[in-house]
Amino acid sequence: MSRPPTVYRADWVLPVATPPISRGELLVTGDGRIAAVAPAGALDLPADVEVRELGATVLLPGLVNVHAHPELAVYRGALEDLPFRDWILRLVGSKRQAIRPEDSAAAARWTMVEALSAGMTTLAATEASGAGVEAMREAGIRGIVYQEAFGPDPSTAADSMAELEASLARLRGLAGGLVQVGVSPHAPFTVSDELYRQVVALARAERLPIAAHIAESAAERALVVTGEGDFAPGLRARGIATPPRAGSPIELLGRLGVLDVRPLLIHCVDVSDEDIALIAESGSAVAHCPIANAKLGHGLAPLPAMLEAGVRVGIGTDSVGSNNRLDLLEEARMASLLQRAAGSRYDVLNSADLLRLCTIDGARALGLDDRIGTLEPGKDADLCAVALQGVHTVPSYDPLSTLFHAARGSDVILTVVAGRVLYDRGQHLSLDVERVRREVEDAARRLREVL
Repeated sequence: MSRPPTVYRADWVLPVATPPISRGELLVTGDGRIAAVAPAGALDLPADVEVRELGATVLLPGLVNVHAHPELAVYRGALEDLPFRDWILRLVGSKRQAIRPEDSAAAARWTMVEALSAGMTTLAATEASGAGVEAMREAGIRGIVYQEAFGPDPSTAADSMAELEASLARLRGLAGGLVQVGVSPHAPFTVSDELYRQVVALARAERLPIAAHIAESAAERALVVTGEGDFAPGLRARGIATPPRAGSPIELLGRLGVLDVRPLLIHCVDVSDEDIALIAESGSAVAHCPIANAKLGHGLAPLPAMLEAGVRVGIGTDSVGSNNRLDLLEEARMASLLQRAAGSRYDVLNSADLLRLCTIDGARALGLDDRIGTLEPGKDADLCAVALQGVHTVPSYDPLSTLFHAARGSDVILTVVAGRVLYDRGQHLSLDVERVRREVEDAARRLREVL
């Protein structure tokens, strides 16, 4: 349904494609497209325009979170200080015992509440349940839900594919509009070579976006390169052989044809210069999740080297089960600080770089940059406004520095997707927050008993 045109005015407008505008305005058409961006007062406005004065705020494109697990919101703080293998086993085991389909649905909706509150307008989710599809549609948020495929035993690849295709058929009936469906062969320790090949064949035949967790941990590398490491005993106990498979996890994906379909590669912490060259040559993208990688003790992805090689990279939060927060501004800040600490450099990943990583670069990583990621005429009006009035943001000398090194996700006061206001000064306009809170707390009570 068409809305009246709206002009948003703010102390700072960050179009991304062009320099920041001091005291700027953005005109959005009734059908949710950006019509113009200019200094305040410079536009010839329609007679029926609605004027939104945002004041001491930064107005920028909606934030693009290229990796999240909406269905895992009930796990915030539940899996602390564990080795990676144990973290995964406790997650999988407790899900089987305590989490019902309605719990995954409530968790996914709670993730939408948190995302919109922090200025995120696009999410890329990898999930076993696919609960994010309905949650995104209900919330009005833009996104891609990658349905996960599992099966480390090559003899069961056909069964895994049957499950995947059944899930896809169900999710396609729920998707549409701003929400797409893709596929995700989970990781080398849960996916056989044969299953990788079959998922890739499906993605190619049906033109589906594809994502995969890869090169995340030392345990994963050990399994791929030597057939040993933390994951090997459990697989062998199930009768699954663990021979060496490739010289690195990235090389494995190259050998199996996964890189040929230009996937979104999630993590890429443990990558060599040769791996980065393979990623760049294939045109694949990377989801960089610095906080979860640090918290789980995996290390730090070589982000500057990937960017220098021309790899498309976006920022992701991962799940709140491994990160605890869904705050892309914080994620970007930590991305910069960790790289500066690791490289003893003061000049890596400046605030302008972080702005691009959270907006247009994330959109490019997901193949959505023709529609979102910048404030330009003709693009969809996905935007957010961040207040600069908190004690922690005053005084402000530069809007970009303040945005990424002082502001927080909780400073967001407005989130708009395709011209539709979804979050406005603490009020959610598409979700019943208190109902979802009760549902999530109920699921958490049962999960506590199992854990």
